[in-house]
Amino acid sequence: MQPPDFVRIAEILKEKAEMFAAFSRLLLEYNKKFNLTSITEPGEVEVKHFFDSLAGERYLPAGARVAEVGSGAGFPSVPLMIAREDLSFTLIESTGKKCNFLRTVKEALGLKAEIVCGRAEEVAREQAYREAFDAVVARAVAPLNTLAEYCLPLVRKGGTMIAYKAGDDEIAGARRAISLLGGGNVRTAAYELPRGMGARTLIIADKVKGTPQLYPRGHGKERSAPLS
Repeated sequence: MQPPDFVRIAEILKEKAEMFAAFSRLLLEYNKKFNLTSITEPGEVEVKHFFDSLAGERYLPAGARVAEVGSGAGFPSVPLMIAREDLSFTLIESTGKKCNFLRTVKEALGLKAEIVCGRAEEVAREQAYREAFDAVVARAVAPLNTLAEYCLPLVRKGGTMIAYKAGDDEIAGARRAISLLGGGNVRTAAYELPRGMGARTLIIADKVKGTPQLYPRGHGKERSAPLS
């Protein structure tokens, strides 16, 4: 797959500089109280959070309904929403203080988002969310086989899961899990972050068939006994 276009991403960051600056201020302010991120130096925030989050932007179709699993401090969702006003997001986060931060960001920046404070494996069993999204994204949440069980039940047939990872070495151990959950056509887009700040990989899987009702299993089994 084509790597992210960082020239275009730099242009987006420049065009939306005011909103990204406002998000940075909120992130650093709330981080003093809630420890949302270990990355606080402005240059690193720009590259490791903003550039990296926007690496997946080109793979989201116009007008997509997108869910994010394990939103945390809002990466990649908030940069994607700032860049793409055509997208609508549902942010799934289980920690109350992080949900409150995301609500603050949504209101301050006027973003088109729904904040769902709950566990992904429980949200994925609700009729309103199960197989309801064109794409599901997640960054730094869990190993790929566990992550697939959180994400793929939320993806509609024909949609995609986009996992932000440090590399592609998890794919071999997750192929069976992805297949069991209705996924297929796994591919990658590798890239180097600007300013020598690290190598990253997007792992993308299509939803090729429905997810069996057994999944996600819940009760922590996604992590304690991951599919293999």
